[in-house]
Amino acid sequence: NGGIEDDTIITQQENSLYVVSNAGCADKDLAHLLKYAKVFQDKGADVEVKRIDDHSLIALQGPSSQQALEQLAGIDLSQMSFMTGRNVDIRGTPCHVARSGYTGEDGFELSIPTGEVVAITEQLLENPKVKLAGLGARDSLRLEAGLCLYGSDIDSTTTPMEANLVWTVGKRRRAEGGFIGDSIILDQIAKKGGLRRRVGLVVEGAPARAHAKVLSVDGEEIGEITSGVPAPSLGKNIAMAYVKKGFNKKDTALKVKVRNRIQDATVVKMPFVPAKYHKV
Repeated sequence: NGGIEDDTIITQQENSLYVVSNAGCADKDLAHLLKYAKVFQDKGADVEVKRIDDHSLIALQGPSSQQALEQLAGIDLSQMSFMTGRNVDIRGTPCHVARSGYTGEDGFELSIPTGEVVAITEQLLENPKVKLAGLGARDSLRLEAGLCLYGSDIDSTTTPMEANLVWTVGKRRRAEGGFIGDSIILDQIAKKGGLRRRVGLVVEGAPARAHAKVLSVDGEEIGEITSGVPAPSLGKNIAMAYVKKGFNKKDTALKVKVRNRIQDATVVKMPFVPAKYHKV
């Protein structure tokens, strides 16, 4: 149906692809990979899927993340660009490090053998610039950065066109197709189709949380909030929503129903806060 099954991080290794899935989607992603690996194996291809279940993941994010990791690992990371990965030895422990994250800031995601993850985290925390942060902090940062949360802002019922994620469909794929859901997705891209669009909102009054209804200024119900938080970097309440196509243009005035109160909202361009990814 052209829906999104998961959003994954995939990095090229020497003779493999390193895939990091959402935890909630891990089983279905693995089943998908095994299914299609067998198709290739049956054609004589040399391919296998290995599940890495003895590692844990931590995210080191922010403008001082490179300096902190370089200090701990004793290596130069200045030429490692955003969305690339490599194997790194950290204090004698082999780890996989990707320059990625979920905050809109520069940062790294470290896949560490589970038996060593606490020790390495504690060693990072010896740096006075490194602090622990919970999922609430990360959620506000990822929403400021306009990043989707799978299961809330995107799922198997949303298409790349509806979610404003057509950049994920490469030029060759647009020309050749050949991927699951291609007929629906390519048709929507060509015709700017789909019935709804994902938008960013600035909301006046109380924060609008997930499932709050979005209305036109005339009171017509036209969509629903999928994520919403107070944005600490902006001092405003922000949200993501899906609205009926035609109400998605920048500066469109809308209404949001928050606990039986009708509040003003305005469509704004995302990201709410510009990203600060490291480029080489």
